[in-house]
Amino acid sequence: MTSATDTAPPAEPAPGKGLRGDSVGLLATIALGLASVAPAYSIAITLGLVTLVVGDLAPAALVLGFVPILLTAFAFRELNRRMPDCGTTFVWNTRAFGPAVGWLAGGWTVLVATVLAMTALARVGAATLLAFLGLGTAAGHTPTVTAVAVLLIALVVTVAYRGIQLAAQAQYAMLGLQLLALLAFGIAAFTRDGAASPSASWVDPFSFDDFGSFAEAVLLCLFVYWGWDALITFNEETVDSGRTPGRAAVASTLILLVTYLFTAFAAISFAGTGSAGLGLGSPENASDVLTHLAPALLGGTASRVVTLAIAVSAVGALLTCAGSSPRATLSMSAHGALPTAFGRVHPRFRTPAFGTVFCGAAAAVALVLLTLVSADFLGDAILSIGLLIAFYYGVTGFACAWYFRRQLRDSPRALLVKGVLPVAGGLMMLAAFVRSAWDMADPDYGSTSLGGVGGVFLLGVGSIVLGGVVMLLVRARHPRFFQDGRTAVTALVVTEN
Repeated sequence: MTSATDTAPPAEPAPGKGLRGDSVGLLATIALGLASVAPAYSIAITLGLVTLVVGDLAPAALVLGFVPILLTAFAFRELNRRMPDCGTTFVWNTRAFGPAVGWLAGGWTVLVATVLAMTALARVGAATLLAFLGLGTAAGHTPTVTAVAVLLIALVVTVAYRGIQLAAQAQYAMLGLQLLALLAFGIAAFTRDGAASPSASWVDPFSFDDFGSFAEAVLLCLFVYWGWDALITFNEETVDSGRTPGRAAVASTLILLVTYLFTAFAAISFAGTGSAGLGLGSPENASDVLTHLAPALLGGTASRVVTLAIAVSAVGALLTCAGSSPRATLSMSAHGALPTAFGRVHPRFRTPAFGTVFCGAAAAVALVLLTLVSADFLGDAILSIGLLIAFYYGVTGFACAWYFRRQLRDSPRALLVKGVLPVAGGLMMLAAFVRSAWDMADPDYGSTSLGGVGGVFLLGVGSIVLGGVVMLLVRARHPRFFQDGRTAVTALVVTEN
């Protein structure tokens, strides 16, 4: 067992857990990261909402929302270089702050956010797929959409169960369709007669009228980048596990930024930000920019490809979620923080067999239960994901600086990439968490409220509080991890030469 030192380690794999090593390279890992964000779906439903808040400054909001994501990606990269474990934030936060913080912020919060995201992705994928097939009535029928969504969850769980290589191959095709659809949309928008010329003022960060609109727009933009970190959970199965996931994390976030800016500039150039006609400022158009603008740009037949791309985007992200969460629970089980069943690996496919089925079942059950309670309740549960994202990203940024604190004086680079940038990202995420919580506490935020408090706030903060309660129950069954969890994961640290 090695002690945690703070010099740059050689890239060696963490102790094996039965997963198939060297299964995917850099390009496949980037594809997994991009697919997990669902770029076509994310920009389609977010761009219009951002435009409603800040008009033609939506591209500036996309850039500013990207900053804390990039800073967080540096933290993930440095921590993965030292501790390439599929448990990622669970392991890193445990090593930095102890087992309680690791379990709650790095384990539970990530899993809850992912399960809630899977419910949203499955619903969107189902509804959009039905619309693509010309079944508009069925796409608006909640029981039918829910049934198809559960089938989609079962499908992606089956693919994830059979191994990362099959999942990566499927993601290549689905991601390729998304990027081609966005490229076609952008080219058609820029070359359309009457399209406005893009302006540098659209990305001017100093042009926002007030802090409130600025903060709201940036918070909305955090959503379009969330999910890239799922690729890190495949680190024990990548080639050069200490470096490849970190490089893929930074590369995928940069590719997302370019893709989103291209799409945003194209949409604003063609439709403008007004509230009339096809303008992005229209509440009707804002709900799904690509679907509403595609027919006017590409024609009826070609626009259906965009609809298919959105459906595929949601299913691709759903597939990555179905693969990443079981690997997180596998690591938690391997270190004694969850029952041993989560540590079972399929002898042939080398995947977390029990965890994959469990996470898929949890998402399906959550989808059905939330739908039965209320469609509004399900919508607010999905909105609460923003709080969970800001919480665990922020804690991980601080964990990076704290873990490497003794190395920060070694060089200017170490101070910058292991200290200043992660802390800056953590502070931005903390600010996003506080601002989001403040806004979400308003009973008019979202669709539900209880006792004069917004339902989105209660669901988001309530999920974290519930995690604390569940942690106490788990601690009673697995006391060893909570007594010496930080020592238990010391073996994950790469040996120093």
